[in-house]
Amino acid sequence: MSFKTTSDGKKRVTLIPGDGIGPEVVDAAVKIIAAAGVKIEWDRHDAGESVFKRGVPSGVPQDTIESIRDTRVVLKGPLGTPIGYGEKSANVTLRKLFETYGNLRPVKEISGVKTAYSGRGIDLIIVRENVEDLYAGIEYMQTPGVAECLKLISRKGCEKIVRLGFEVARAENRKKVHCATKANIMKMTEGTLKRTFEEIAKEYPEITSNHIIVDNCAHQLALRPETFDVIIMTNMNGDILSDLTSGQIGGLGFAPSANLGSDVAIFEAVHGSAPKYAGKNVINPTALILTAVMLLRHLQEFDAAARIENSVFYTIEQGKVMTRDVVGDAAASSTTAYTDEIIKNLGKKPAKIHVRDYKPLKLPVVSSAPDFVKPKSRRDMGVDVFVETNASSDQLGKSLEKLAEGSGLKLKAISNRGTKVYSPTGAITDCVDHYACRFVLPSAEGQVTDAQIAGLVQKIGGQYRWMHLEKLAEFDGAPGYTKSQGED
Repeated sequence: MSFKTTSDGKKRVTLIPGDGIGPEVVDAAVKIIAAAGVKIEWDRHDAGESVFKRGVPSGVPQDTIESIRDTRVVLKGPLGTPIGYGEKSANVTLRKLFETYGNLRPVKEISGVKTAYSGRGIDLIIVRENVEDLYAGIEYMQTPGVAECLKLISRKGCEKIVRLGFEVARAENRKKVHCATKANIMKMTEGTLKRTFEEIAKEYPEITSNHIIVDNCAHQLALRPETFDVIIMTNMNGDILSDLTSGQIGGLGFAPSANLGSDVAIFEAVHGSAPKYAGKNVINPTALILTAVMLLRHLQEFDAAARIENSVFYTIEQGKVMTRDVVGDAAASSTTAYTDEIIKNLGKKPAKIHVRDYKPLKLPVVSSAPDFVKPKSRRDMGVDVFVETNASSDQLGKSLEKLAEGSGLKLKAISNRGTKVYSPTGAITDCVDHYACRFVLPSAEGQVTDAQIAGLVQKIGGQYRWMHLEKLAEFDGAPGYTKSQGED
């Protein structure tokens, strides 16, 4: 793990207080860490809404970036994403700038927080891929009424997140790892994670490994969440199901998280900035305090981390000083009173909850080569041309067959939103003005050339608006593309 210390032994951490309630919950965590005797030199910097307002489009100023490059470790409060100005979420920007590819979200039942699942012994951790998938945010309006979002899943990204998941299991002495995907439908993207998981699982024979379809995972989490230990998921699936699991133990007020990369680690609570509660001294800081516990373990301050976590659970179990989200406004204590109670209880342990023993987490070492997968053979054998038209599929098909004459390619099929509509199959399809037109070489031999594709597209463009091209490739003899529903 990567972190730096000062000459007098203090560990250096970039501190981003954040927006809304951020400064209050961050201050609570910093105060408790100091009370636990951990020596940290905090390097305070800004990001988020206040930075957007200063005219920085990303919400992350250069001095903050430089601090993170230096310290390699960040504790941050929630950042607001304003509507109407700025660019993408500053939270996502930070994760992607520093390639924090793995998001860890532990979920543990807390005695004293009553939920529908109380007494079930929920104690799991979701390991979510953090930079790829639909969250890459690569979107296009391909026609005025059809939007596209590219779901990018790399073998390298899958290797990193799978290895991280198994290493988390080892570090936390967990016995089971599930990989939840939608590989039954998305056989190439989600399927890449499934195949990677099944290959790498063989290197961890002491850990039970199981693949599970993600919708069944959601079903089983609702029925028997206590049967899960570690769950590895792609970005979107992990985002959704980790919010579900936090709801099972009391909500986002109890949901810590860590964003881990090979070089930088960013620790943040899952919840947002809740601006309507800012400055009122009523917010529950538990999620950020437990996030700070994860930070301390990253810094290998295991004893202090355990003392703080035990104190948090003891304080909640006692129920004498609690925030409004747990006991309601009438019986609620302030954020600062709750923080002081946790400090008072340092050294005490809860009766009904056991804090895990942790070992240093060994981050995976994966090749940085861009061409992570090197096939022995490859062949480009066709192209999909995406066309916008209000013509019928039959009209379009007959027209494209004529346009393809002399190109060396033939029209194989036309699909609309993934269903083959030409040549007709007899299916009833409510078409939109967005057609994927598949052209292939007339024989199983040979290689399509860029000149062939360019010539074909030029002819098509003379009659139709095309907006997107996808080469059809074979890698090691296997097709690198899917067929539409109904395509031979």
